Amino acid sequence: MLPSFPSVTFPNHFTLVTGLYPQDHGIVSNQFWDPELKEEFYYTNTQVSMQPKWWNAEPIWSVAEKQGLRTAIHMWPGSEAHIPDVEPTYLDKYNGTEGLPNKVNRILGWLDLPSEYDDSDAPEHRPQLIGAYVPNVDADGHKYGPNSTEILAAIADVDGMMTLLIEGLYERNLTELVNIIVVSDHGMATTSNKRLIQLDDLIDLSLVDHIDGWPLRGLRLKDPDRDVSILYRQLQDAAKHAGTFEVYTLDTMPERYHFNDNDRIAPLWIIPKAGWAVVEKSDFDVSEAQVTGELYSPKGLHGYDHEVSIFRIRIIRLGLLTLVQHPLMRAIFIARGPAFPHIPNSRLPAFQNIEVYNIICDSLGINPKSNNGTLRLPLKPEGLHSDADAPKPDLPLDPVDDEDKTTQVNNPSQTQNQASDAPSSALESPSNTLVPGVEPDDTLQEEKKPTDSKTSWWDFIHDQLAKAKDWAKQFVDSIKDNRPPANGTDVTS
Repeated sequence: MLPSFPSVTFPNHFTLVTGLYPQDHGIVSNQFWDPELKEEFYYTNTQVSMQPKWWNAEPIWSVAEKQGLRTAIHMWPGSEAHIPDVEPTYLDKYNGTEGLPNKVNRILGWLDLPSEYDDSDAPEHRPQLIGAYVPNVDADGHKYGPNSTEILAAIADVDGMMTLLIEGLYERNLTELVNIIVVSDHGMATTSNKRLIQLDDLIDLSLVDHIDGWPLRGLRLKDPDRDVSILYRQLQDAAKHAGTFEVYTLDTMPERYHFNDNDRIAPLWIIPKAGWAVVEKSDFDVSEAQVTGELYSPKGLHGYDHEVSIFRIRIIRLGLLTLVQHPLMRAIFIARGPAFPHIPNSRLPAFQNIEVYNIICDSLGINPKSNNGTLRLPLKPEGLHSDADAPKPDLPLDPVDDEDKTTQVNNPSQTQNQASDAPSSALESPSNTLVPGVEPDDTLQEEKKPTDSKTSWWDFIHDQLAKAKDWAKQFVDSIKDNRPPANGTDVTS
């Protein structure tokens, strides 16, 4: 699944529950300036960001409640903003220290509530829509990098959470009654001191009134009528010279971004290639870091081109310049339940996350609000992932620093290459992952093609989850000395 642009958390979580592009629902970044309100939205400043004035669309929990369904929302970004006037029946505020088993208990606890038909006098009744946010993989990806040992441990932890959740459904005999949809909001790329763009060296920052977004940068100028066109040409020349970022105005923004029709979108944008970040000296001085050895943080970032990022690979000896697709920002979509009566392992063509909203509405039997999506149930798979002729997944490889080049983005000799050994996916089979002190488990490769029988499918899942749970425990135990205790972190989106 493709995220929407920009591929950061708050815009994409609101897209998932509205079916609207960020320019249409108003949350155009994790950080932006509203010229009408004359105020800044900053996602971690909840005193401001959780005010309803910022959120210009109706989320699915409000739509469902108005159509007679109960909803339960667990820490979904934006759910605490009282949008617009109908709250979820159950709402859990964000808590970055909550353990994953507690999230599972919360979800299963809601499912254990009686329906109003079973006990109309009960103080609480079962919700028909449950939405939950799990920040662990994103947080560790930022802190340690998306190809770190620690991120593999975070993935193992979340795999364990999914094991507990599906086992809970299995024990309650709910596997043929509950639809499960698992999504991510974006991908992530590894950062480096050698992939930094020093904004101060490109333009005169005294001309800038406000800077939006990150790691891409939206520039609001003090005199836009005079300076937008001048700085656009200046930055275009620098971009051609460096080959590490793109520059756009609202008029030149790629149509596929759907990112030019909202006053909250700055008039001039610098969009780096995946793995690069635009920094100001007040936050990170690249030249000084070369001397002191200070390392750039966070070690993983997202926000880049939501479909592909194009790297210019210059092979000096051959004088060859080529363009390579680099799909690091891709998200995932996995679904199973009575609304998805397909053969297990069915494969859909890639689609953008604006489509998720309609899919959920159809699975609930409610009427969606007007939105940008067109995909509806029943879905139409184009085969199985295991088919011999199925497209092979692209490896989302991180770029690798060229040790012979300098870090200054305005140096024309700077080049970039791609790794050849990065893991292909967070969902890669555990038996294909080499873990210190843990031998690969060949049994995880057994029974790759379960039968079409629903009972057989869940027997297969039950068996494989037990094996995955054992693998995850061994994996976490094998590296527990290499990472701090899982005591929770603040959300970094």
